[in-house]
This record gives sequence, C-alpha cells and structure tokens, in this order.
Amino acid sequence: MDSSDEGIRALRALRALGVKLVLDDFGTGYSSLSYLKHLPLDTIKIDRSFVGGLADDDANLPIVQAVIALAHALRIDVTAEGIETIEQHDCLRDLACDRGQGYFFSRPLSAEQVEEYLRTGGLPAAESAGVG
Repeated sequence: MDSSDEGIRALRALRALGVKLVLDDFGTGYSSLSYLKHLPLDTIKIDRSFVGGLADDDANLPIVQAVIALAHALRIDVTAEGIETIEQHDCLRDLACDRGQGYFFSRPLSAEQVEEYLRTGGLPAAESAGVG
C-alpha cells in the first residue's frame, strides 16, 4: 500500500461512488498512523491481538483506548476484531468502540445460516420455535 497522490485520488473516487474504505488489522504489519491522516478511510479495524489481550495485558487497554479516541477525533469509525468474551465486549462498549466482530457474537456462518441467524435474532432454530 502506498499513499501516492494517484492512489489517494483513486480511493477518493471510489469513496465518492459510495464504496466504504476500511483499514484492516490496524496496529500490526504495514498499517501506519500516516494512513489515518492521508487516506479517506471510513473505518479502521483494531487487530485481534490487541482485543484478545485486553483482560491479561496491561499495555493493550491504553493502546485500544488511544486508537479509538484518535480514530473518532478524525471522524473514522472503529471495529474491534476478535471479540471472544463478555469482558472484552463490555470493555470495548465502555470505550465507545463502534462495532465488533468475533466468536462472542457467532462462529463463521454460511449465507443460509446468516439468514436464519438474522431471522431468529441469533437463536438456534429450536429455540426460536419455542423448543428447548
């Protein structure tokens, strides 16, 4: 990923068409704070390695808190990846994280399973039918 003028113009053109731009795995690999400044992003996704350590790594909480605050100050939404526990969910909610994804909500689903999940409010078919 380079942040050349040509690349940024192309991203802005895509965004003008209604395409949402999301920076995945923020905080790891090649992601950089300069992307927040130069790229026309709608959302950043905080990498699961920071979310997973919220409960047991004292350094993760201030990092996640700072990323959320910085993104919001730049009018960028934040999605947390890898939420697996109620404690992580509650912590991220308290930090005003916009969205989350992870096994706490659901394992990966097929298209048919997503339809069922949404139709039943996330309940297994037996429970939604009053069984069990």
